[in-house]
Amino acid sequence: MQHPATQEDPSRRTVLRVIRGRPATDGAGVELNRVIGQPDLPMLDPFLLLDAFRSDRPGDYIAGFPPHPHRGFETVTYLLAGRMRHKDNAGHEGVIEPGGIQWMTAGRGIVHSEMPEQEQGLLEGFQLWVNLPAEHKMDAPSYQEHAANRIPEEQRRDGARVRVIAGRSSEGTRGPVVQPLTEPLYLDVDLPAGAAFSEALPARHNGFLYVVSGNVLAEDVEGHAIRLARDDLAVLSHGEQVSVHAGDSNARFLLVAGRPLNEPVARGGPFVMNKQAEIRQAFADFEAGRF
Repeated sequence: MQHPATQEDPSRRTVLRVIRGRPATDGAGVELNRVIGQPDLPMLDPFLLLDAFRSDRPGDYIAGFPPHPHRGFETVTYLLAGRMRHKDNAGHEGVIEPGGIQWMTAGRGIVHSEMPEQEQGLLEGFQLWVNLPAEHKMDAPSYQEHAANRIPEEQRRDGARVRVIAGRSSEGTRGPVVQPLTEPLYLDVDLPAGAAFSEALPARHNGFLYVVSGNVLAEDVEGHAIRLARDDLAVLSHGEQVSVHAGDSNARFLLVAGRPLNEPVARGGPFVMNKQAEIRQAFADFEAGRF
């Protein structure tokens, strides 16, 4: 079996770090795993936060995320199981079901809620926060929702099934979400046991791989083989291609990359701007009803 190339080839991406999420509670009491946006990985420019949630206990999720504001970035919700309803003060409303994606640009300000559309059963998915460049943080808010049947799927020769959520894959498939400001690529990959997977990425984009199930075999920057387990996030080195393969069972993972903004980041609760003065203004605008 051919293993991924080592860092001796600088065009290949290897694993810089492996991050395990930390338990967290958000919204009105939703239990989740915070992977990006915690002390071990505060951010991976342009990605500000990654939360993973998975529970079949209604008490862990039933209270949901009641109305709350955002400014200065985008929220991306991808659901693997269950149903969630989005509603915001810009007039957008929709229900996301398994395999669907919601991509909301908060821009200058929006108030939204995300509430479970179920009282029992499994709820599983991810929320990713993507930063906006300074000159676009005060753009008008927008929202797009794409059901599972609108997300194109590739069946590759090596057996990999690749769902292209955002950006364009190396096979030429375009996802329904295109964001030129950060040029995100968001893939959901299923690999049969032992199968290999390679994907071209822009050389200077920051990227990560998150294991949803099974285990994924990769190499670290010193050329050592490593096994990534369920819920591991691998921060990838820069380079033009990532190559991994599944272990002795089927594997599923997310591959996400984006163009770094290289700008100052100021955070304040649900707001992300460039300066603390802008955070204070965001709170003042929200309290004054200007969202």
